[in-house]
Amino acid sequence: MPCELCDTPGGELLWQDALCRVVLVKDPGYPGFCRVILNRHIKEMADLPHAEQQQLMRVVFAVEQALTRLMHPDKINLASLGNVVPHVHWHVIPRFTDDAHFPHPIWATPVRAGGSRTAPDSGTLRIRLDELLQISYD
Repeated sequence: MPCELCDTPGGELLWQDALCRVVLVKDPGYPGFCRVILNRHIKEMADLPHAEQQQLMRVVFAVEQALTRLMHPDKINLASLGNVVPHVHWHVIPRFTDDAHFPHPIWATPVRAGGSRTAPDSGTLRIRLDELLQISYD
C-alpha cells in the first residue's frame, strides 16, 4: 500500500538524522507548521524500541522549543494522529488566538478569518534546530 510519508519528503526538509526528519509544511494559515516524520514505515509509536521513542520525542520537543523562541505563539499544538496517513509522524503547530480555528484543532471548521503571520525563515529555523538537537544529543 502506498504511503505519502514514505514516498515524499512531506514538506521542506529542515533537519534529518538516521531516525527521522523535520519538515516545514507550506500552509499559509499556519506558518511554522512542522512535521517530525519517522524515516521508516511504522504505524504506532509503541512499535518503536524505547530508545527510538525517546530520541523521536527529543526531536519533537526541540522543534517545539525552536518555534516558541522564533515565533512566540500563544500555544504550540503537538499531535500524532495517523488516521489518514498511518506512519509515525508528529505535527508541531504554532497557534495564535487569532488563527482561523483557535481554540479548536486546525482540522476543525474555521471560526473566523485567520490572522496574518509569516513563517520563520527556514534557514534560521534550520540553524536553531541544529543547535537544539546538538544539545539534546550531547
